[in-house]
Amino acid sequence: MNLARHSISATKPLLLYDLRLDAGSNIFTLSSPNGFTVYRTCPLELVRKREVRGGTLSMVVPMHVSSLLFLVGGGRSPRYPPNKVMFWDDVLAREVAELEFREKVRGLACRRGWLAVALRRRVVVFEIGVSISRYGEWDTCDNPRGLLAIATEAYATLLAVPGRQIGHVQLIHLPPCRPPEPPGPPPPIPPRRPPPPKQHTHSVIVAHNTALSTLAVPPSGKLLATTSLRGTLVRVWDTATGKQLRELRRGTDQAEIYGVAFRPDEAEICVWSDKGTVHVFALTVRDGPSCVNRHSSLSSLTSYIPLPKYFESEWSYAQFRIPAQSAHISLTQATAGRPDPDMAEEEKCTVGWITSPETATEHQLIALTYSGGWYRLALPHSASTTAAVAHAAGGRSAGSVKSAQMQRQERASPRKGKGKASGVEERKESQSRDCVLLEYRRFGSWDGWT
Repeated sequence: MNLARHSISATKPLLLYDLRLDAGSNIFTLSSPNGFTVYRTCPLELVRKREVRGGTLSMVVPMHVSSLLFLVGGGRSPRYPPNKVMFWDDVLAREVAELEFREKVRGLACRRGWLAVALRRRVVVFEIGVSISRYGEWDTCDNPRGLLAIATEAYATLLAVPGRQIGHVQLIHLPPCRPPEPPGPPPPIPPRRPPPPKQHTHSVIVAHNTALSTLAVPPSGKLLATTSLRGTLVRVWDTATGKQLRELRRGTDQAEIYGVAFRPDEAEICVWSDKGTVHVFALTVRDGPSCVNRHSSLSSLTSYIPLPKYFESEWSYAQFRIPAQSAHISLTQATAGRPDPDMAEEEKCTVGWITSPETATEHQLIALTYSGGWYRLALPHSASTTAAVAHAAGGRSAGSVKSAQMQRQERASPRKGKGKASGVEERKESQSRDCVLLEYRRFGSWDGWT
C-alpha cells in the first residue's frame, strides 16, 4: 500500500475571509466559510454565532455593540452580490434592508446612525434611522482598497476619505455623532449639552506623494494618521489646522502597511505591516521616560551638519513580531504540549487597543491574525507588573517569544570575555523594547472554535 501520495491531516486548515475590530475594540467579527461570529475581545468570549449558507462574506462590520451588522458578499462563492450592502439584524436573525450600487463595494465605515460606503472612485454616506436616506456623495481618486475612516466619539464629526489627487486626504464633517443611549430609565442628571459647532477651515491635506495605503482617526477625530504604498513612514496630522504633527518611521525597506490604530487617549499609536511586526510609537511622554521614541545617534548633529532627513526620524519605542510557523510550534509546545502544523507562514493581522483586565488602568494590545491567532500583549514599561498579576491570577502567560529564541541562541553559541558582556547588554536593550506576550489563543484548537 502506497501512502506517499496521500495527505493526512487531523484538522481542516483554518480559512478566514474577514476579521475586524469595532471602533472601541470591545468586540470583533470573524467571517469563515461556515458563516460569521462575534466575539468579546477581552476576556475572549463568544457573543453570537450565525451560520450562513449558500456563499461566503468578504465584510462583516458591526454597528458598535448593537445587534445591527453590515454584510458584503465576496470570495469564490459570494453569498450576496459584491455590489450590495446587506443590513443584518441579529435579534431577528435575518436581513432587514439592503443598499445596491452599480459597482463593487470596496470598504465600509460606520458610527451611530451613519454608514459610509467606499466605491472605486467615490464615497457615499447614508443616514440610518427609522428609514435609510442618502446624505451625500464625494468623488475620490482611484481607491481600490476602499480606504475611509470615521470618528465615533459622541459629538465627533470627522469623515476622512482619499482626495481627488493621489496622496491627498479629504476631511468631511458630518452632523455631530449622537451619544449612546443608556439602557433603562433616563438618568436624573440631564446629559451635557453638545459643544458648539467649530469652523473647519482645512478640507484637504496633502499627505504623501504616492498613493495612500491606510487612513486612521481616533474616536475624537482630532488627529489623522496616513501611510503610503512605500510603507516606511507614518504621518500624524492635526485635523483642525491641517498641520503635520509627527513623522514616524516604521522602517527603511518598502512594506505593505495593513493598519494604524490610535490609543484611546491619543498618547500612543501602533502600526502593523506585512513584515509581521507591530510597532508602537509614543505621541506624548506622560507615561514616563521609558516610552520615548528612539532616534539616530547622529540626530543631535542635524542642527550643525546638513544630514539627510533619515537621521531625524523617530523610531518605535516598542515592538512585537508575530511568530512565524517555527516559532508558533515552539510556543504551542511550551503552552499546550503539542505542535500546531496548520499555522501559516505569513501572518496578516489586525491590531487594537484595550485596557488591562487585571488593572483596568494600563493599556494593552490585542492582535488577531487571519490564520487564527489571538494575542494579548503588554507594553514594555508595564509588562513586569501585568505579567506578575496575570501569573498570580492563573492566566496563560506565555512570556516573550523573542526572548525564548534569544535564550536558545545563547545556549547554542556562548560568548566569552568582553564580547559576552556586550552581547548580554544588547539583548537586555532589545528585550526592553519588546512587547510581552501575556496570553495566546488559537482558533479551532484550545477553545474548540470552528
